[in-house]
Amino acid sequence: MDLNSPLDTLKGVGEKTKQLFANIGVETIGELLESYPRTYEQYGDPRPFDSLAEGETASVCGRLNAPIANRYYRGKCVSSAVCSDGKGELSLIWYNMPYLKTSLHCGELYIFRGRVRKKGKRLLIEQPAVFHTDQYQKLTVSLQPVYSLTKGLTVNMVQKAVRQVLDHLCDQDSADCLSSGVRERYQLCSYAEAVRQIHFPEDANALQKARRRLVFDEFFFFLLQLRSLKENRKKAICNLKISPAESVKRVISTLPYELTGAQKRVWADIEQELQAEAAMARLIQGDVGSGKTILAVLALLTVAENGYQGALMAPTEVLAKQHFQSVQKLLEDNSLPFEAVLLTGSMTAKQKRETCSRIESGEALIVIGTHALIQEKVLFHSLALVITDEQHRFGVRQRELLSQKGGTPHTIVMSATPIPRTLAVILYGDLDISVLNEMPANRLPIRNCVVGPAFRKKAYQFIQTQVELGHQAYVICPMVEASMNEGFSSDLENVLDYTQKLRQELSRNITVECLHGRMKPAEKNEIMERFLENRIQVLVSTTVVEVGVNVPNATVMMVENAERFGLAQLHQLRGRVGRGDAQSYCIFLHAVDGARIQERLDILNHTNDGFEIAARDLQMRGPGDLFGIRQSGLMNLRLADIYTDAEILQLADEAANEVLNEDPTLSLPEHMELKKKFEAIISRQSDSLNL
Repeated sequence: MDLNSPLDTLKGVGEKTKQLFANIGVETIGELLESYPRTYEQYGDPRPFDSLAEGETASVCGRLNAPIANRYYRGKCVSSAVCSDGKGELSLIWYNMPYLKTSLHCGELYIFRGRVRKKGKRLLIEQPAVFHTDQYQKLTVSLQPVYSLTKGLTVNMVQKAVRQVLDHLCDQDSADCLSSGVRERYQLCSYAEAVRQIHFPEDANALQKARRRLVFDEFFFFLLQLRSLKENRKKAICNLKISPAESVKRVISTLPYELTGAQKRVWADIEQELQAEAAMARLIQGDVGSGKTILAVLALLTVAENGYQGALMAPTEVLAKQHFQSVQKLLEDNSLPFEAVLLTGSMTAKQKRETCSRIESGEALIVIGTHALIQEKVLFHSLALVITDEQHRFGVRQRELLSQKGGTPHTIVMSATPIPRTLAVILYGDLDISVLNEMPANRLPIRNCVVGPAFRKKAYQFIQTQVELGHQAYVICPMVEASMNEGFSSDLENVLDYTQKLRQELSRNITVECLHGRMKPAEKNEIMERFLENRIQVLVSTTVVEVGVNVPNATVMMVENAERFGLAQLHQLRGRVGRGDAQSYCIFLHAVDGARIQERLDILNHTNDGFEIAARDLQMRGPGDLFGIRQSGLMNLRLADIYTDAEILQLADEAANEVLNEDPTLSLPEHMELKKKFEAIISRQSDSLNL
């Protein structure tokens, strides 16, 4: 079975089901296997009613006292019932499941599993899953996968499709992309066993082994690409004649602030390397707001004054446009004669042709855009400098393609992600590393609070007050929409429902909109443009805003289900506010109570140092925390996390070096499957870039 085959080659996957899977980004058999569970549940013994606590997910055993009652409110059906365990009673509530009235019967014994909520002084279970006792008993012997789904797509549909693929893989150990020698040396199970156990783990130990293998693979293939890029850079001579620029001195002297000591130090390194014979390859690493962008602009001005072209590639159109507008203003304010152009995917064909013509002719010396810059039709006249902003949002292939647009241009990559130096040396092995470890003196420290669900109403009132003062707010949810497992809702807040909730909670004159990764680029751009212009006051979003535009007017960042995020990612989100003159605030709201969760999140109250935050988070985390909490979405990795999996990253780096030292072209028989998969990854990336 070819992993690149479309999903409808599977039995039972018709056009409708195919579209449901496409809604969650799954279109091929390989993507189905890589659509890993977001977490797992261990179904324990049913609990006595009097042992339940608000916020936890629990199972109870009981009989219905009376038939289920259905009532309708604003077109939605609310079903309610009361069950008894012989010692006490417990209320149950379901939404939009009217058929339960006829399918559940009084006096029959059921097990109900769901989130415990509090209404007034009494506890109830909201949207519980319902099991017969024998059915539930079978589920207690293994871990149960919890997938991120969409309306109409059930966990049964996913499991059925995955099992069908796994049946074809079970006897294919001989086709494993890693040789038996590599697997034995690094104590890795087979790929077939790994994907089976990651979807249907027999126990926690089998799950750990499966995850270890799949994380190793993700790092290994990423590092193979990185080694390829590094080889191309070795001893690269750029043959560019670049001198210090007078325009840079003028711009620095007219800035409304003084560069920090760290900025001055890093700029001195960049300016010196631009004059060198060897091609610069440098990473600028620093927290959001540490001043990376101005250094990039100074570098672009330097090459422009010397008659060469410089290109800055940003991960989103809105961010690219904001960079372009900032550069345009700086050029105008300082009466500099250099032409800057913007190139993005949403431009009309005519606009693209005209812009590409000015780039190819050399009229445009400063070029800013998205990945549209790496399309084949974009030809540069004299590309001397390539800068990628928030580079971890680009794959290695994208970074390489932009560099190939010139002969041997200088390269700067920028990242706001705090990566420990030992890991950065691996992940950016072809780059010299500069760290901006100072923040501008005029920044007010963000005020933080870590609170439970009881604070939510006050948080809404606080957001309302801030908007009335003319400010804006972000609200972050971990999911796009309610994840429906056989019709039973997830306990995580989701963007779509939360947007509707806030529209009801806040004043009608406050515009609340949502943003998430499943939107088309044009939709996302339009939403961010409106938020930037304060036509949207409250933006409910997933973590796609982690890499976003500069909105100085935004003063509140509220994160729901904060316990589900790594602290490094929460720190990144916090960096979206506090970018203007007004005092800013960050509210981390956790849905699950517990001293350990409070202690972990409280780290954010005591330090703004991203490196320290990531390190302290790891110290507090055990093996059980590896699932469901990601520190970051770096390098487009699906499962691996550079913080949590630092040890595996180092082993994968060692293995990649060993394999390539022995067989640089991957031509040995034992590397045949490895080469085939590596070429398929490169091809898939090229296809996704429309090359």
